[in-house]
Amino acid sequence: MDGTQIPYKMLSQDAYSSWLGIEILSCEIGRVKVGMTIRKEMLNSMDKAHGGISYALADTAFGFTANTHGRYAVSIETSINHIEALHLGDYITAQATIDLQKKNLGFNVVEVKKGDTLVALFKGVVYRTNKNWEI
Repeated sequence: MDGTQIPYKMLSQDAYSSWLGIEILSCEIGRVKVGMTIRKEMLNSMDKAHGGISYALADTAFGFTANTHGRYAVSIETSINHIEALHLGDYITAQATIDLQKKNLGFNVVEVKKGDTLVALFKGVVYRTNKNWEI
């Protein structure tokens, strides 16, 4: 089975990522790039994008990337560093820059960018189950 089909299947079943407007921009084994636009309902009380928005985008890129290897992979630990504030109308992307898969664990680093500017840095660990994806 071609693991590059898995993120598309995941997105079709992911109501939250769909509500956010996340789109898959590119997909290969171990590297999925996603993007979205910051909308008004995503802003906090300071008129900046809520931190959970860039986190959600990075988490989606992380999950999609970890699953391209063909086994169900579920998040067990994540963290994010917010570097730059985001505003209404900003288009942001997230892509795994490090994808290291071991027998039962996977490790990823995801960069969130606005254009060429790094706006957040996300790290995540997945548990790789024994269940294989079927497309």
